Amino acid sequence: MENTDMKQIQWFPGHMAKTRKLIASNLKLVDAVVEIVDSRTPLSSRNPEMDRLTSGKPRMVLLNKSDLADEKATQRWINYFSSIGVTAIAVDCKSGKGLKSLMPTLKAKVLRELMEKRERSGMSGAAIRLMIVGIPNVGKSSLINRLAGGKRAKVEDRPGVTRTKQWVKIDTGAELLDMPGVLWPKFDDQSVAIRLAFTGAISDDILDIETLAMKLLKFLSESYPQSLRERYKIEFDDSDDGLSLLEKVGRKRGMVVSGGEINTERAAITVIDEFRSGKLGRITLELPPAKEKLCQE
Repeated sequence: MENTDMKQIQWFPGHMAKTRKLIASNLKLVDAVVEIVDSRTPLSSRNPEMDRLTSGKPRMVLLNKSDLADEKATQRWINYFSSIGVTAIAVDCKSGKGLKSLMPTLKAKVLRELMEKRERSGMSGAAIRLMIVGIPNVGKSSLINRLAGGKRAKVEDRPGVTRTKQWVKIDTGAELLDMPGVLWPKFDDQSVAIRLAFTGAISDDILDIETLAMKLLKFLSESYPQSLRERYKIEFDDSDDGLSLLEKVGRKRGMVVSGGEINTERAAITVIDEFRSGKLGRITLELPPAKEKLCQE
């Protein structure tokens, strides 16, 4: 991704520290940890401290919002997690796609030893207790509401909103411990913060929307050029930077003010909104480590 004068992004509200302590203190109450990540940013949307915080507990990764991500890239991520010993499945928590395999996969793979032990001791009917973790706005509440068959968890569109932990029982013989979303103190890799900003995991109030849109457009022009052309009916080449792409989008959409100037702020809002809603197509912002990365500075 192109260089920018954006100031370094650091975002760690006080309640995030409280959530880290909640995770550590409640870990002993659960059988496994289910971590939800965004399929478009599977690595960037994982809290790097989660490995340490949940050490010793069986874990599973849900690649949520898979309907918005590049299908081939998602499969590569599933293969990657498998290679490091973590079971991962692609799901869409809003529609419920993929969630039917959640409990069977947990029992057959992630918690196989526990299930066999319970079977031998005559406790096969005991509820499975799962801790649900993930960064803000990644889909924890949507998952729980879908599994519980109704509005059991408070859904909040704004990232970083404080919520306390809550237990939710579901019909499949499991109890879910929903934890507030947690980010981390400092983004050492600013490209991680920018990917999170693209998807809305970081509040739009923190970043300049026009700079963000320019960076996204430049990435799309390099990695998903056909999607960009089809959506906005514009032509471009390697010489176009983020600003020129944003201006082309604004001009094509008729966002011209007096004097022929392009309303780049309005164009930027449109680009970001259409990316997040999937109108630009199925796009993944990064590929597994040790592979070619799609989105870099």
